[in-house]
Amino acid sequence: MRHAALALAALAAATPAAAQIRNAPAPRALEFAAYIFAASNVCGYRIGNEPFEALLAKQNVKPEDVSPRGPFGNRVHTMFALMSNDMAQHRERACLAVAGEYGPEGNIAKNVLLPAGTPDAAPAPKAPEAAPAPKPAQ
Repeated sequence: MRHAALALAALAAATPAAAQIRNAPAPRALEFAAYIFAASNVCGYRIGNEPFEALLAKQNVKPEDVSPRGPFGNRVHTMFALMSNDMAQHRERACLAVAGEYGPEGNIAKNVLLPAGTPDAAPAPKAPEAAPAPKPAQ
């Protein structure tokens, strides 16, 4: 009886850890986030928030999960450091490749990485000004 109680207690203690592992993002999602962050760092691109978040959502990952203070931020940061170093060694080729994949005309996803100085979205067009009302005849 005592052994059964110990086995149940050990199983109950292991359940939260197993649940955390089961809910962990796929390694490809973490690599994708690190790749985008490294390209932004090395090449000076800005990250398009909506397209980036949409691609993370397709992989069942929230931006908070891969942020530096998120639960998987340390893993992403480690991959980011390695990728940044590699991209920096081959900056020109790496930046062209990343722009071709995730830039404004990307062949994988568009507007995930935007050139520096580009706003996230085009500003809303201004409403045309109304012509002054004609003065009433006297």
